[in-house]
Amino acid sequence: MVLDSLLLDLQRATHVTLDALTGELTALGLTASEANVLANLADGAHLTASALAGRVGSRPTTMTAVLDRLAARGWVVREAHPSDRRAIVLRLTADGRRVARTVAAAYARVEAETLAALSPTAAQSLRRSLRRIGEAGHAR
Repeated sequence: MVLDSLLLDLQRATHVTLDALTGELTALGLTASEANVLANLADGAHLTASALAGRVGSRPTTMTAVLDRLAARGWVVREAHPSDRRAIVLRLTADGRRVARTVAAAYARVEAETLAALSPTAAQSLRRSLRRIGEAGHAR
């Protein structure tokens, strides 16, 4: 059994942070995937579903199911892409923007609490490393 494993450490860290995030967002009744999508749209970007799936690190079929649930709650709308008839663009509704701001604030609080145990240099190194891992996985 591999106890000294980067992947096991990463999974543990993911579970700890997701548990903290879930606690912050209990009242909204969001899944981790739904919160992730809302946090990625909180900046007001109008993204295609495939671009959002890339940001989130999700498969397109998973993204479709998450978007269906968010649309059913009235938080996301799908619109025709202005220059590509095959693509759709996602936009937050007014209620969706409110919820996304709440989600983004929860992410910021959990991140600050999580990184408080690290020096600024270590936190920046961790951020760069995690981005590289995410980019490497996306390139496959």
